[in-house]
Amino acid sequence: MASEAKAMQSSPTATTSTNRSNKSISYIKEHAELIAALFSGVLILVAWLTNNIVSEPTSITLYVLAFIIGGFAKAKEGIEETIEDRDLNVEMLMIFAAIGSAAIGYWTEGAILIFIFAMSGALETYTMNKSQKELSSLMDLQPEEALLLKDGKEELVHVSELSIGDHILVKAGERVPSDGEIIKGKTSLDEAAITGESVPVSKELGSEVFAGTVNINGSITVKITKPANETLFQKIVQLVQSAQSEKSPSQLFIERFEGTYVKVVLLVVGLMMFVPHFAFGWGWQDTIYRAMILLVVASPCALVASIMPATLSAISNGARHGILFKGGVHLENLSHLQAIAFDKTGTLTNGTPEVTNTHFSEDENELLAIFTAIERESNHPLAQAIVRYGESHNVQQHIEVYDMTNIAGSGVTAKVNDKHWKIGNAEFVGKEEAFQFDGGIAETLAAEGKTLTFIADDSGVVGLIALKDQIRKETKDAIQSLRESGVYTVMLTGDHDTTAQAIAKECGINHYIAECLPEDKVEQVKLLRESFENVAMVGDGINDAPALATANVGIAMGEGTDVALETADIVLMKNELPKIANAIKLSTKMNRIVKQNVIFSIGVIMLLIISNFLQMLNLPLGVVGHEGSTILVILNGLRLLR
Repeated sequence: MASEAKAMQSSPTATTSTNRSNKSISYIKEHAELIAALFSGVLILVAWLTNNIVSEPTSITLYVLAFIIGGFAKAKEGIEETIEDRDLNVEMLMIFAAIGSAAIGYWTEGAILIFIFAMSGALETYTMNKSQKELSSLMDLQPEEALLLKDGKEELVHVSELSIGDHILVKAGERVPSDGEIIKGKTSLDEAAITGESVPVSKELGSEVFAGTVNINGSITVKITKPANETLFQKIVQLVQSAQSEKSPSQLFIERFEGTYVKVVLLVVGLMMFVPHFAFGWGWQDTIYRAMILLVVASPCALVASIMPATLSAISNGARHGILFKGGVHLENLSHLQAIAFDKTGTLTNGTPEVTNTHFSEDENELLAIFTAIERESNHPLAQAIVRYGESHNVQQHIEVYDMTNIAGSGVTAKVNDKHWKIGNAEFVGKEEAFQFDGGIAETLAAEGKTLTFIADDSGVVGLIALKDQIRKETKDAIQSLRESGVYTVMLTGDHDTTAQAIAKECGINHYIAECLPEDKVEQVKLLRESFENVAMVGDGINDAPALATANVGIAMGEGTDVALETADIVLMKNELPKIANAIKLSTKMNRIVKQNVIFSIGVIMLLIISNFLQMLNLPLGVVGHEGSTILVILNGLRLLR
């Protein structure tokens, strides 16, 4: 029997079944509050529908179950926070109000009160759990092991064992495990994880390299300059964690308001149970009855409903139009934006280089065919862009390429048609000749922020191709819409000043800041927050995550990295920048409806309280007024679904 059990456990079917079971249990645990709230709602509905069919004890039993199932999580949270903070909170007030309703025979009203509050709490918990997963994909990019060079031997060690001064070997295709300086070899590094720049950066002796970047070609020996826990990559993680631990002003205000509201209501209810008896000669039955009515009508059902349905409706509306909001507070803040910072690569631009200009001194078709044939042998992003361009122009195929040699960080050499060819940057083919080619066109193209690749034969430079990360088609319109709305626009990029200036001018950006590392972007966002009350950051890369978390509102492109998507407060699912202006309009409309609801609900509560004190209100009418105002504000909020 034991062997059979082991066989079943080791079989694929048993393993699949176990995995599904574990996923189901994990799902239930993660959504326990939401499931409990929905179940309590079902119990309330059943009790209400069968009120005239089943006996009164049965209905009460269903309501009691709804109280326990729906209110357990919030009651536990309220009691624990009250004990820990030594201060009452809204959770406790809702519990008292629900119990008070039940105590005077109004089980349905008390249960609905619990249900509404349980639903809002469940959604809040779900959002918080979701945000805790944001660093998982980022940490996957941090290499755990490094190839340590010691006494002429290679030893695989954990990155935590590396010390300043150690020498490590990083082979082509591997990620750099720690910050350091190249002491041997040349290569190109993909630094998108750090700077966000789509074009690989050439590295040679003495160049600084960062953990998490990818070595594209050529092995390099790196001297460690920082411990693994102090690398630039780790700073990104720490900056995200630090920025997210800071509470928003709205959240702090709500927390302060919460304690005051609860204390005032409970104090007034306490006074209502005794003062009218001695001051106005009310009977004890009337005094307690009025106090219970006060506890019911003063409960913040309508106030809660003033915000949540409107927020959820606006979020649903946004989702239908390609805008994903991760919480109501972010949607609320959006209408107050005064400045917005944009990452360049992949946000304002497409994120991939494209050929923009070609200049050849001889037969263009022949030289482009040779250019394409040689670059087809390389996996460099610039080479791939040139190949795509050549193929789109139907260049000659099947050109034989011989003796292809890759010079890391510079270019390639090859032999085609019995000629030796060199393709690469200006320094590789001869800088002076490269910039004199075709009347000095190279200098003009470089000033436009374009990357230049030259081709030369034995006689010298015979052509060049200019490439550029093109701005998105909708970028100009999106920036123009924001500027017309009075929003100040800024571009933050790791590019050199020349490229940044050209892109900013083309997009219509108010201001740009070049050569930004992740920590620089965070500092720039903080500086913007000092000048403007409410600042948004738009990005798509890992390097943008800290800045996204630091801004009042972080906005990520839907095709961006997992870290950016998890860190951001808002995601543009279709990468459409004009949706930002639409989101701001939606936020403005939501805030207007919320203000209407809050003013109306507070007005109704005050009217009911005054009517109760003047003995003009009975409990059924108080419940109708209280629940009726709740329904009205919900319906008003649902207008945002249109």
